[in-house]
Amino acid sequence: MNSAHTVAFHTLGCKLNFAESSTIARQLKEAGFSKVDFGSAADVYVINTCSVTENADRECRAIVRKAQKTNPEGFIAVIGCYAQLKPDEIAGIEGVDLVLGAHEKFNLPYYLIHA
Repeated sequence: MNSAHTVAFHTLGCKLNFAESSTIARQLKEAGFSKVDFGSAADVYVINTCSVTENADRECRAIVRKAQKTNPEGFIAVIGCYAQLKPDEIAGIEGVDLVLGAHEKFNLPYYLIHA
C-alpha cells in the first residue's frame, strides 16, 4: 500500500486498548496514512478487540460487517486481545484480511506497507 491511504479505527474494551489504538494511529500517520472516522469509507479498517466483553465474537463480526458495508474493497485488520485468544476464529470471518495478536499489533504499519 502506498502513503495515500486512509485508515479508520474501532476500539473495544479498556483504556489500554484506546491508548494502543492512538499509538498505532500515530505510527500509521507517520507512514503517510490519513485517519478518518470509522463510519467513513476507508482503505484500511483497524478493529482493536477486547476478550473481556461477553459478546466479543458477535461484536467483532458486526464491526467487520459494518466496515465491509462502508467499503467492500477495504482492507480489514483485527488486532488486540480477542485476536490473540481466537486468531483462527477471527481469520475465518469473511472479509478479515489480517489478524494480529497482542504482541504483533504494533507491527501493523509494516504489514500494511508491505501488503
